[in-house]
This record gives sequence, structure tokens and C-alpha cells, in this order.
Amino acid sequence: MDFTDAQLQRYARHIILPELGGVGQAKLLGASVLVVGAGGLGAPLLLYLAAAGVGRIGVIDDDVVELSNLQRQVIHDSDKIGVAKVESAKAAVARVNPEVKLEAHRLRLTADNALDLISRYDLVADGSDNFPTRFLVNDAAYFAKKPLVSAAILRFEGQLATFKAHDGKSPCYRCIFREAPPAGLIPTCSEGGVLGAVAGALGALQATEVLKELAGIGDSLAGSLLIYDALGTTFRKVKVKRDPACPLCGDQATIHDLSAHRHAPAAEACATP
Repeated sequence: MDFTDAQLQRYARHIILPELGGVGQAKLLGASVLVVGAGGLGAPLLLYLAAAGVGRIGVIDDDVVELSNLQRQVIHDSDKIGVAKVESAKAAVARVNPEVKLEAHRLRLTADNALDLISRYDLVADGSDNFPTRFLVNDAAYFAKKPLVSAAILRFEGQLATFKAHDGKSPCYRCIFREAPPAGLIPTCSEGGVLGAVAGALGALQATEVLKELAGIGDSLAGSLLIYDALGTTFRKVKVKRDPACPLCGDQATIHDLSAHRHAPAAEACATP
């Protein structure tokens, strides 16, 4: 594609990267991503995707900005308290990069809309704060045959993984975490807390993996789980294999659609299992 003079300036530091170059930047400009959640993870993720020039970004969230969000949800400002998060995010993205098309979906992701929404984009990035949504996004991405980059945080820790189980080789989220933990076992962010900067660190890492997948560069994180401990300043990368007994992507799968999610509770929890 032919870049405008403004684009050559805006993306100059990308274009001079041999691994990315003009071809990779063109891929980003023509790509689309659905971001689930405009909270602690979605905030830095959206900003970095917009700055990188991802052409079309969808964001789904049914919440409004609250004062307690501002400690970590850096896409929102104090004057946006009470405003829908997707609209606040849309305004922030427009300030960062007006060329990016931001599609705001002010609604909750459900079994009735997940497959349709995810199918409209090249990739889905999950930054949701509850287990039912995490499993729903994983299952819908698998059925839609879309790559999923998923991140989660709690207190001083975070996890990051890429799932492409539709290729028949890589694991899905259920290969690692078969089902959601019992209610009350894992504290919510409001109960356990979260260091705001940890959300920024994991959101930036998540954005990096999304950009790698879209541009087709580097080593995919698929097949691995990255675990971050901020207090110990450590990263652990754990290899994860596809589980042949997985109810979603296994050899004798028992999950064939999203119908079971229609009866799932909407319990909150921003932790990882």
C-alpha cells in the first residue's frame, strides 16, 4: 500500500524495524481487533493498538467510568466519571490516532451475541474481569476460528496467553483451566486489590502479542502461559500442550456451541484460576 506523508511520519519507528517494515505496518492498518473490556487491561491495550495504527478496533463494555477505576484504567479521565467506558475510550483513541476507526459496543458479551461480534474481527483480545466472560470469549473465538490473546491480573500478578486452538494443534483456555473456580474461591479486584501499574504492564504485553499476531512476526505465544510476579520482578513462561480430553477442542469434544453459557452466572472476578 502507499502511505501518506503523515503516515510515514507517524509510523516511522515501526517502518524502520526490519522485522516489521512497511509490509507489516500495512497489515496493521488493514487489521481489526475486538477488545473485550475497557478496564485495567483494555485501557493500555486500546491506546497501544490505536497508536500502532490498527485500522479498526472494536471495544465491548457495558459499564460506566467510576472514580475507583482511575487508579489503573488510564484511558479514562476524571471528567469522564459517569460516562460509558466505551464512549470515553472512543474519545481517547480519537485523540491518540484519529485515523483509527473505533467501534463502541456498549453491551455485555453474551452467548447470544459473542459469536457474531467476534466473527467481525481478525482477532479478539480479552481483558474481561470475570470468569464466565473469559470462558465465553474462549469458546466463541474457537468456534469463530479467530486467534485470542488473553490477559488477567490480580494484586501484584498477571498472566498472558495466546490461543489458536482452531488450528487443531494449539491449546485453548480450557486446556489449561477446564472450568471456572467455585464462587468465592478467588477474590475479586475490589476484595483483593490490584496494583495499577501491573495492569499497564500486562496490557502493554498483551498489545505486543496482538501486534505480533496481526503482522505475522516473531514467535507466537500460542502453546505457552506467561506468568508475571511484580513483587519478585520475575517472569515465568510455561509450556502448555493441547489436551486431547478438552471438552471444547479435544478429540471427543462435548461442547459444540455456546448454549451452556446462556445459564452461566455473571460473577465478578478479575483474578486468574
